[in-house]
Amino acid sequence: MQQAGEQRSAPDPYTPTHGSDEVNIHHYDLRLDYSVRSNRLAAVAHLAGTVRNHPDRTDRTDRIVLDLDRRLRVEEVRLVCRQGADAGFAPADPTAGDPVAVRSFRQRRAKLEVLSERPLAGGENFVLSIRYRGKPRPDAGQWGDIGWEELTDGVLVAGQPTGAPSWFPCNDLPSEKARYRLSVTVEEGYRVAGNGALVSRTAGKGRETWVFEQTEPMATYLATVQIGRYRNMDLPGRVPQSVLVPPSLAGAARTALGRQEAMMDLFTARFGPYPFETYTVVVADDRLEIPLEAQSVSVFGRNHLDTAGEPLVAHELAHQWFGNSVTARSWKDIWLHEGFATYAEWVWAEAADGEDTDERAHRELAWLRGQRQDLKLADPGPAAMFDERVYRRGALALHLLRRAAGDGAFFYLLQEWTSRYRHSCADTGNFLDLAERICGSAGVSAAGLLTPWLYEPALPAARPA
Repeated sequence: MQQAGEQRSAPDPYTPTHGSDEVNIHHYDLRLDYSVRSNRLAAVAHLAGTVRNHPDRTDRTDRIVLDLDRRLRVEEVRLVCRQGADAGFAPADPTAGDPVAVRSFRQRRAKLEVLSERPLAGGENFVLSIRYRGKPRPDAGQWGDIGWEELTDGVLVAGQPTGAPSWFPCNDLPSEKARYRLSVTVEEGYRVAGNGALVSRTAGKGRETWVFEQTEPMATYLATVQIGRYRNMDLPGRVPQSVLVPPSLAGAARTALGRQEAMMDLFTARFGPYPFETYTVVVADDRLEIPLEAQSVSVFGRNHLDTAGEPLVAHELAHQWFGNSVTARSWKDIWLHEGFATYAEWVWAEAADGEDTDERAHRELAWLRGQRQDLKLADPGPAAMFDERVYRRGALALHLLRRAAGDGAFFYLLQEWTSRYRHSCADTGNFLDLAERICGSAGVSAAGLLTPWLYEPALPAARPA
């Protein structure tokens, strides 16, 4: 592993202080005991992982480094190692295995560093158990407040891109996907939403425990907890769908989500099968600046429950395919999330309301030409990751490819994309390779068409139709 004095580039240069390429975490078992009234968290996290093999350097390490907000104080760390190829898959019994003494652990600069008594070999499986407590807060940075955030009466977690360490220790990279078990204990009267399926709910002594399991691999930034005085309403659809909403907003939420079933049917036809077992929408009782996506969950504010919010409903639903199932390998490829989800808004408006997508493309092109010409779509830089130009230029590039290749080839491409990289990570090069092969059968060089849109700051000379 890393030698003394050795300099190594960050795993993701857009978030250089986050993540490590020393270990791969396969499974997170997070057990949270939280007081909404005092914003106090007591938690135990069991992380099952494997030490990575690095053939270009020593493949042994006595150091495991994770991301964790320094305001959450670690009280105890235990380490066990396991034999067998699947030994690190899930910590059903975190104590099973060979105990390894923890020489020391320390927290500094939002990192938790664990030193073991003996070196761990490359390929060795382990379970790290971490007991910690504190008052979680969002991380204030260049993208605003990210992470665990108190509402007027509850909690939301907005994890993109670096909010996960605000509430649990993790290897915080978009390329690090794992399976999750999440247990949250809160005061009675509150409902909890988490990723995946709700597998149990138990009550006692004025508190309730909610347990969720996310069996499909998930990036750390997509893990979420939502807590509020919510009512649960089931929504129609072949995919099980529900909305958690304050009772006073139930009618408005049902109206705002009235066409979500049709969206799900359309996107399944255009993009391929819905990639998860369920879909949950949470409507917070507070006003939110923007909606938030998490794996199998989307979060809206009370201010989004009007007719102008329908494109947002389509956008967040589309992220379940583009971003949550197929996740960018690094943040520079964020257009694979936002450009695709924005184009899904166009696809919905076209199918549901008869909107002319070519006319929309003309409007978007005119808008883009009025903006600064200094953004590379496939590498916009960390400050511009969420720039509106990434969303709209990405959607326009996809529309031009659709018009050149035809609907048959284009939507077959999107279905192959979501199938080939389902529950995994991909990058712009992967998309160009696949598009070149599929659209080539229609006589279109996807790479030739898209490369200027992706890699040149200046807008290419192009006509939408």
